[in-house]
Amino acid sequence: MPADTVLNTTPDEAAVKAAVIEFHAALNAMFSGDLKPMEAIWSHTSDVLYRGTGGEYRIGWQQVRAEWIKQAAQKLGGWVKPIEIHIVADESLAVVGNYVKGQNFDDEGNPMEVFLRVSSLFCKESGQWKMIGLHTHLLPFSV
Repeated sequence: MPADTVLNTTPDEAAVKAAVIEFHAALNAMFSGDLKPMEAIWSHTSDVLYRGTGGEYRIGWQQVRAEWIKQAAQKLGGWVKPIEIHIVADESLAVVGNYVKGQNFDDEGNPMEVFLRVSSLFCKESGQWKMIGLHTHLLPFSV
């Protein structure tokens, strides 16, 4: 498997990667019902985009937040982590592609392996990298 890569190296590359890690930590918190970290990593603008693994397509922070509230209420448990992170960034916008590997639990408590292909967009707002776009796709195989 290729290692994490960063193109167009900028002083912000470490900050973008930290935002990616922070987003996945927010997902893990959401799996236990805690939405606050997810609210913190996203931009709260009317033009953010979310496409989920179940076909959800949400535009604007209010719709995206409502989707995260719904998912947090499920309390899936488990964990995910990003792997093979690829970043292209300049001083204000970053495009990230990666895989996600992890485990959640179904309604009966049985473990479910998680394998996703993910594309995300971040922009810098007041010196902080905030998520402005997320597109996830379930993979039928392990990465």
